Amino acid sequence: MLTIRVIFSIFLAIFLLLGWNEPATAGELSQRLANFTQWEKLKTVQPAKGDLVYPEWMAGTWQVKSTLVDLAAPLAPDIVTPGFAGNRQQLNQPMSFLVRFVKQQLAESIASVKFLPQIDNKSQILVADREFNSLNLARAYLGDEAVLSVKVDPDSPNRQITFLRGDRQLVSLVTARATETTPDGEFIAAEVFQQLFKGGSRPYLNSVESTTAYHKLPASTPAIEADQVTAVYLSPQDPDYFTAGSRPVALYRYRLEFSRAD
Repeated sequence: MLTIRVIFSIFLAIFLLLGWNEPATAGELSQRLANFTQWEKLKTVQPAKGDLVYPEWMAGTWQVKSTLVDLAAPLAPDIVTPGFAGNRQQLNQPMSFLVRFVKQQLAESIASVKFLPQIDNKSQILVADREFNSLNLARAYLGDEAVLSVKVDPDSPNRQITFLRGDRQLVSLVTARATETTPDGEFIAAEVFQQLFKGGSRPYLNSVESTTAYHKLPASTPAIEADQVTAVYLSPQDPDYFTAGSRPVALYRYRLEFSRAD
C-alpha cells in the first residue's frame, strides 16, 4: 500500500528536475549548501514564471544515479516528520533513472508572462522534460505498476499531477525560484513548491524547498555531478507550524551523478 510517508519520500529526491530564472543574491545559494543543517526559509526568491532555464551543457538524455548521503531533523525531538525515521533506510542506497533536458521556444515558455516585451520567436532555451523526468523518478522508487502517469498543466509548466494506483494523486505547484552561477561555472538553482497528497483518509499538504548545485566535469564519466539539499517545512494547517517558524523540520542531502545516455 502506498502510504503518505512513502509518497513524500519519493518526491523529495529530485523535484528540481522540473521548472524565467530569477537570480539570487550573489553567493546566497552556495552559502546555504555550505551550511547544510543551518537552514531557514529562502528569502530572495521570486514568484515562479515560465520555465526553469538550464545551461546548455546539460542538454540531452542522462542516466542519473541519486544517493541520499545525509539527513537531519533540526527540530528533533520536539518536531519530527512522520517519514523521517523510515527514510534513514535510504542512506547510501543509490537509485538510477533517466532524465532529459530539451530545447523549447522562448516565446512559448513565457507566453503567460504578460509584461515582457515581444521577443524573437526563433530563440530557444533549455528546459527539463518534466513529464518524462518525474515519471521515471517515481517509477524508480515505487515500481511501474504503482505509478500510472504524470501530467503537466498545459497552461503552467509549474503545476503537475502524478497519478498513482488506487485513485491517489500528488499535486505539485512550484511557487518561487532563484538561480546563481558561481565564478567556477557551477549552476545553482532553488525552487519552492507546495505538495498536496490526495486519496488517503484526508489530504496532506506540506512545503518543500530544493536547492541543487550542478557542476560540469572535464571529459569524464559521470559528466555532471550535483549536490542537492531538500528542506521540508510544515504547512500552516499543521499544529506545530508556529513553533517551527521559518525552520525546516527535515533536511535531506543527495549526491547526483549524470552519465550520458543518448
